Amino acid sequence: MKIVFMGSPDFSVPVLDALVEAGHEIVCVYCQPPRPAGRGKKDRPTPVHARAETLGLDIRHPGSLKSPEAQEAFALLGADVAVVVAYGLILPQTVLDAPKYGCLNIHASLLPRWRGAAPIHRAILAGDTETGVCIMQMEAGLDTGPVLLRFETRITSKDTTARLHDRLAELGANAITEALDRLPDLVPQVQPEKGVTYAEKILKDEAALDWSAPAHEVDRKVRGLSPFPGAWTLHGNTRIKCLMSDVADGSGEPGEVLSIDPLTVACGSEAVTLQTLQRAGKGAVSSEVFLRGYPLVAGDRLRGES
Repeated sequence: MKIVFMGSPDFSVPVLDALVEAGHEIVCVYCQPPRPAGRGKKDRPTPVHARAETLGLDIRHPGSLKSPEAQEAFALLGADVAVVVAYGLILPQTVLDAPKYGCLNIHASLLPRWRGAAPIHRAILAGDTETGVCIMQMEAGLDTGPVLLRFETRITSKDTTARLHDRLAELGANAITEALDRLPDLVPQVQPEKGVTYAEKILKDEAALDWSAPAHEVDRKVRGLSPFPGAWTLHGNTRIKCLMSDVADGSGEPGEVLSIDPLTVACGSEAVTLQTLQRAGKGAVSSEVFLRGYPLVAGDRLRGES
């Protein structure tokens, strides 16, 4: 098929690779414009942009698709279908209607649960035991379109957002190639109204740990916000990001360090072991390595607000 690919972050790259490997013709890649990043604040292309350059594909990064000129340029590509995954711009109806088979979106949840911006984070934060990807026929509403295919995966107690992100990216790549192989025979299934939830964008002010919460909630926040923005706690005036944890036996005052081997902290009920930590300006390391260079001892108190 002649495909317009529309995506921007790392999550989208395996999908682009899978489409190329399957032999489809990528007539154009749309992604977000390069933006200042890093210490030098130099313009940095998105991961999709960088990968598309390596593959020798035509790249466009308009700031909007609302103008008649942008919509006409899209229509003139003559695509059979557009594949959209974490693109970052709203697609006007004229764009949605331009390809022969419309625009197919790869969404990282089991719709209608977790429509919106942060479905992977929110699934872990909520304690969901399963998630997946849906291939959805796009329409004007926010992730409201009918579903063509869905693939499920379990969420385990070892999953962080980073780990689940990578697994869902590969699952999405497999799902879209199967969907394209089976077009136009797939029958769209209208999403049920029951069970709709919205995955609001993750805000940095959500990341402070509340040690008075039950251990399972603290653990889910650590894993659900890892690696970004990273759940954090304070020891004195030092902010420490907590990037991997597990629920553990133990009791004490919320935020009390119960032991350092393993590093165990009391919660409102039970406790958590902190397995991966990071200080400002440092890399993420195991708790054992962290404690060699930072003086936490049993009896210390951690707190979750400034």
